[in-house]
Amino acid sequence: MRTEQPTPAAALDAAVAVSRLFAEVFEQLAAWRSPIEQAIAPGIREIASDTAVGEVRPAELDQVVAGLVLPLLVEPEPRYVGAGFIADGEIVRGRDVHFAWWLGPLADNPVLGSTDAPTRLDLSTRGYTEYLRDFRSLEWYRIPSTTRQAHVTGPYVDHLCTCDYLLTLTMPVHAPDGERMVGVVGADITVRRLEAELLAGFLAAETPLALVNADARVVLSTEPALQVGQLAGDAATTIACEGTPFRVLVAPSAAARP
Repeated sequence: MRTEQPTPAAALDAAVAVSRLFAEVFEQLAAWRSPIEQAIAPGIREIASDTAVGEVRPAELDQVVAGLVLPLLVEPEPRYVGAGFIADGEIVRGRDVHFAWWLGPLADNPVLGSTDAPTRLDLSTRGYTEYLRDFRSLEWYRIPSTTRQAHVTGPYVDHLCTCDYLLTLTMPVHAPDGERMVGVVGADITVRRLEAELLAGFLAAETPLALVNADARVVLSTEPALQVGQLAGDAATTIACEGTPFRVLVAPSAAARP
């Protein structure tokens, strides 16, 4: 007869740490959202039944966004590898898509090389970014536009910029009516950065732990058989990380292969 084992205290602490970290990131996105909404409000000239149209000046918008995100990208140990605002093209003058997005300094990056200062994401210089012109269909934009809530996409390998496992957190930005979404403010966090902040707490548990997303895909793990991006199988105990789509699995197993 199987007896229910108590949940290890270290596993509960690990789940709390995950919730705390992502709450801090969502608070940061909300802090960025307010001044961006104030900056674009004067340029919105029309709000139709399903969209907003405007004459927001791209240079002025970029200046506001850069002033918000760049200080955090150049911290000694930055949490974010990229951040910014992605505008629905119909609000920005002369643009069908507008990315006000910056990357922090990168070391030995296979796409950009090593950089010692933030760089602007310039879609015009990259021949493999055509898919971003239909960005409204991508998860990090599509889900917030549907739910009107913040969303976490990933883990996934970012082939556009970092060539690393990332989580992308996005939050809706609204037109002056408070209803129409006109873009998302967001930030990218590498899985390596999450490990730096969270792994010690996971290792404190005597039993292996894994952090997984809503699809049971591994974000980080102390079980050697489970790697980032892999699907996890059964676990002795599952602990929800409040306010996030993540769960901590206690004594997780790998998913059965078909």
